[in-house]
Amino acid sequence: MKNIFKNTTLILGLLMIAFSLGLTSCNRGDDEADDLPQEELSDILLKVTDEATGVGITYDYQVNSTTNPNVKLVNGHTYNVEVNFKNGDEDATEEIRTAKDEHFLVYNFPNSDIVMTRTDDESSTRKDGKRVGLKTKWVVNAAVKNATAPSQLVLTLYHEPVSVSEASAVSGNGVVYGVQSGGETDAQATYNIIN
Repeated sequence: MKNIFKNTTLILGLLMIAFSLGLTSCNRGDDEADDLPQEELSDILLKVTDEATGVGITYDYQVNSTTNPNVKLVNGHTYNVEVNFKNGDEDATEEIRTAKDEHFLVYNFPNSDIVMTRTDDESSTRKDGKRVGLKTKWVVNAAVKNATAPSQLVLTLYHEPVSVSEASAVSGNGVVYGVQSGGETDAQATYNIIN
């Protein structure tokens, strides 16, 4: 009788451990709609097109690089900007569009006076009406506000944020476009902004 009790206790204990491991091992990697782990992204491309000239330049932020691309902006100009993500030679941007309700981009422009609006079409607009931010328009009042400080764009892609807003907020000597709470960082890129 003691052996039956010990075996039953052992089996129940093993089942409890297996069940708890099963619960804790569930993570975003199990979500088939989002197969975009940061460690698989190789490049974040920023295509910046001057509305006045129609000339577009693509700036390539390479993940884990020690240098940031220099994005040249002219004061008083308006730019249409598109963000694309790559895994080696593969375009990973479509994965974000497919799982658009689980993604949101935040644009931080420290030391720049840039007015940004999101111009996403239906393919990158979430069910809650918030635009992911794959396409934007920038009106550049001052690319560099203070010549003694670095001007940059810090671009962050969030996965499964609890809430998002397209609102902007002053941050230091610049503006942050987009607010999120919760979620994880799928990718982050830093671009230098120059005149």
